[in-house]
Amino acid sequence: MATLHLVATPIGNLEDVTLRALRVLREVELVLAEDTRHTRVLLDRHGIAAVPVSLHAHNEAQRSQLALEVLGRGGDVALVSDAGTPLVSDPGERLVRAALDAGFAVCAVPGPSAVLAALVASGLATAAFTFVGFPPRKPGERNALFASLRDRAETLILFESPRRLAATLRELAGALGPRRACVARELTKVHEELARDTLDSLALRFADGARGEVTLVVEGAPARAAAASSEVVDTAIRARAAAGGSTSDIARDVARATGVPRSAVYARVLDSLSPARAVGPRET
Repeated sequence: MATLHLVATPIGNLEDVTLRALRVLREVELVLAEDTRHTRVLLDRHGIAAVPVSLHAHNEAQRSQLALEVLGRGGDVALVSDAGTPLVSDPGERLVRAALDAGFAVCAVPGPSAVLAALVASGLATAAFTFVGFPPRKPGERNALFASLRDRAETLILFESPRRLAATLRELAGALGPRRACVARELTKVHEELARDTLDSLALRFADGARGEVTLVVEGAPARAAAASSEVVDTAIRARAAAGGSTSDIARDVARATGVPRSAVYARVLDSLSPARAVGPRET
């Protein structure tokens, strides 16, 4: 079956590309790339003759149609972003949905990820994390987002512009308190930097700005805040359960209301309600 391959590419060091990614890029009929010039460097480095075609936020609908035409005649398609795993704060969701709706196969070719690289090198907890992406630029939306993260127990990961890094660190310190954090800058590149300290201290360190790509990792809420959040979730579960519905419905609605991941809410629903109430199928 014709397949759309979502191919992860290096986030800096060109040696980080996988053997499978190189094979796929050689074999597909069409390579779609966020920036063809950037992708051309990778292809040339590894002797791949494919001519990449641009797919970005402004032409994704048009390029999705092109991809469907190639898939429709039995050809495979690869999508790459400038760096890392496609679709993570990058275009491609419309293409994936179009391919799935048309009945074509979609598969990931995993590899480099700034999110995971920053997390594992941060020195912070890795068992559970929330990826926030780029924070909004509008002050009201930023303040609302940061406030909603205050009681989240899991490690938080954000992308940020180097120009706004210091301001974001200050605002996070005000919203979250004295948390540990790590600024991961230019990961896998020559000038890679991993700065580990409190949010306030990092804000001072980067007061004059930074250069390059930045991933920010922030410690989760202290245990007491996490416990308070759990109480809020349990209260919401009881209130929602009183209205009836399946376990899955209750978990979905409480997750939406509290901002807690649905999988975590579902587990608490199963613990909180009697077997007679837990009528929905267990989700994994």
